[in-house]
Amino acid sequence: MAILPDDLFEFLADLADNNERAWFKANQERFEASVREPTLQFVREFEGPLRAISSHYVADDRKVGGSIFRIFRDVRFSKDKSPYKTHTGIQFRHEAGKDAHAPGFYLHLAPNEVFVGIGVWRPAREQLAAIRKAIAADTAGWNAVKSQVLASGRLRLGGESLSRPPRGFEKDHPAIEDLRRKDFILVGDMVEADVLGDDLCHTVGEHFREAAPLVAWLCEVLGLPF
Repeated sequence: MAILPDDLFEFLADLADNNERAWFKANQERFEASVREPTLQFVREFEGPLRAISSHYVADDRKVGGSIFRIFRDVRFSKDKSPYKTHTGIQFRHEAGKDAHAPGFYLHLAPNEVFVGIGVWRPAREQLAAIRKAIAADTAGWNAVKSQVLASGRLRLGGESLSRPPRGFEKDHPAIEDLRRKDFILVGDMVEADVLGDDLCHTVGEHFREAAPLVAWLCEVLGLPF
């Protein structure tokens, strides 16, 4: 039986067209039925597959502070004052990670934009330095991990990179392209049909399992159990 309903993406598309508090309030029940409750159900059902990948990652089905990101946007420092996100995000965090900057597993759901993101996004300065140092110290080991997770062709390295070599690294270093990275994430692009069928946990789990060697490598570098 499918976990996510067909109208999840319809609701998010309608929200994009009516991104205002009055509309959302009038459609609160629809949001609960089409988006929040089904995604929370996915979190519950994915707990077993997640623990099979690593017992140190958490499937948290709390409505606030759990694996589901809030629908409300933080508009304090944004010129765009639209109050709501037009996507829903689900992140399975490391038990030691309190924010999105620890290595994690993420599923993004938006109309015509469905993907998984696995790894660490915008690590803090000390974490970023540790990752770069590890790549430079054992480039062959890093390349082996990278080859393993990219082997199927379903995942690609994503995120942003510096335009110049980071301080302390020469521009001709054999791993300079990876040393310039600001994010160490794998992205798996999908389509809406991939997450609306009966095999949601299997489909997402397959991507996460393929990416697990990178997450394990990042955890080791950052001193976290995997």
